[in-house]
Amino acid sequence: MAAARTRLKLGELLLHKGLVTMPQLNEAMARQRKTRERLGETLVSLGIVTEEDLAKTLAEQLKIPYATLAGGGLSPAKQPALAAAISQETARRYLALPLALTGNQLTLAVTDPLDLLLQDNLRKITGKTLSLVIAKRSELDRAIDAFYGAKDYLSQAVQESFQTPAIEEGAGGDAAPVNLNLDDLIAKAGEPTVIKLVDLLIREAINSRASDIHLEPGANQMMIRYRIDGILHEISPPAASLFPSIVSRLKILSKMDIAERRLPQDGGFSVRLADRAVDIRASSVPTIYGEKVVLRLLDKAAVVLDFQALGLVGPAREALERAIAMPYGLVFLTGPTGSGKTTTLYTALGKLDASSKNIMTIEDPVEYRIPGINQVQAKPQIGLTFAAGLRAFLRQDPDIMMVGEVRDLETAEICVRAALTGHLVLSTLHTNDAPAAIARLLDIGIEPYLLAPSVAMILAQRLVRRLCPECKETYQTPAALHAQIPGVPNTLYRPKGCDLCRRTGYRGRVGIYEGLSVTDAIQQLIAKREPGSRIYEEARRAGMKTLAEDGLEKAAAGLTSVEEVMGTTMLRGD
Repeated sequence: MAAARTRLKLGELLLHKGLVTMPQLNEAMARQRKTRERLGETLVSLGIVTEEDLAKTLAEQLKIPYATLAGGGLSPAKQPALAAAISQETARRYLALPLALTGNQLTLAVTDPLDLLLQDNLRKITGKTLSLVIAKRSELDRAIDAFYGAKDYLSQAVQESFQTPAIEEGAGGDAAPVNLNLDDLIAKAGEPTVIKLVDLLIREAINSRASDIHLEPGANQMMIRYRIDGILHEISPPAASLFPSIVSRLKILSKMDIAERRLPQDGGFSVRLADRAVDIRASSVPTIYGEKVVLRLLDKAAVVLDFQALGLVGPAREALERAIAMPYGLVFLTGPTGSGKTTTLYTALGKLDASSKNIMTIEDPVEYRIPGINQVQAKPQIGLTFAAGLRAFLRQDPDIMMVGEVRDLETAEICVRAALTGHLVLSTLHTNDAPAAIARLLDIGIEPYLLAPSVAMILAQRLVRRLCPECKETYQTPAALHAQIPGVPNTLYRPKGCDLCRRTGYRGRVGIYEGLSVTDAIQQLIAKREPGSRIYEEARRAGMKTLAEDGLEKAAAGLTSVEEVMGTTMLRGD
């Protein structure tokens, strides 16, 4: 691997190919100095380049193969000699998959072939000459699971649970760690059943890209479901007799009161898988059969804070970028819970110049930490509400403020007053579309003469499932669909299903957007308390693209299916 030993700089490679600009590279390097991540990881986490761009660039420059799951390059034969060449623990620790063993030469798939220390360590551990292949991190994680059979451990643990006697509630004890290292699971295969089950359930959820884990009690059995790409998928549950102990284990980890079973509780903890840190928010609610627990998985490595990657393109993106470049005004993101509003807000904040601006946020909870921005966790139980935080911010010489959600008149009034006195304010509302946000703010109690000059832009959004790029297929649009939805293209894409997407046909999600810029004409309509229908008509005349239209364009481009768009918007044709 002489090519890998040439000390090429990744930033220079990406600059040469035009995948990054010098300002973007400087931004990533500044963040890298704080986080101590590798430059490639930082560039991907900032949304500047994709995993695929990074891997292909390195493969081309170093003249080494680029392997993918879909192409079969990450599916080595399960030969005993190959598995013995590098242990599962080592493969997970160094994120290196053995692909072939020829004599004394071991072919490994890695994510960073420029990491000379990793290569030296692996040479010493294996005693082999190394030949490297590059792969995307997200695919390499799954390939290692498939090769070493990590998923079998969860199935085995579930089966073992039916032969395990019921354990008294509270099993695990107060000594249980609050920061779990999931990479140590296999080495601790003999640990108590409940601890092993909980750890494996979390590990499998992270590897499956789940956003939530639902643990639900029933009359005679428990149900466990993972929410993947917005859809709940049921998995095989362990013995129902262990459910109280599993709940107690999760409550101990989350620093909840395990003795309190009558009231809802909230908590959280963190886990580490390979080099990924995942924050977990836990919530318990008492039901007639026991406590239901939902875990929200906040995988920072899986979130790409980039408008293009989120699907925010065209007029809606241009309108948002113009709005956040303004020195003052109100910018609202609207949509139901789980529609990606917070991620879009974080992406917008990341585009602002934090070095020359005082940017302050109050959130509940603070989901992701952004360098250079002052983030405050709301604590209503001690009086630190959104409104109280905003009032305090106004005494902190702010330029830009973000509040997690406008829920009441007090918060709305402070936002409006701040926007009218020279501050840029970003927040969210729960409405079905962009024009409805105006009616919502008026209903809350904001006076029209104050609202009209303060609101700069409203962005409505939804999330739809993204078609798997490896297996999606084209088809001719049926005549019935043409009749139902005028303007639908003649050729569309539909899901098929493969190993990469777990036979669902979908992998990941993409946003669809509706951007309403508040023009002078719309300001006049707001000031006169004109109905939402008039505001909608004027916004359309000004060029606003609806959620359904944006979704239909993404379906025509093969990003999603028409069925997904129809299921999340008013695209019905009736």
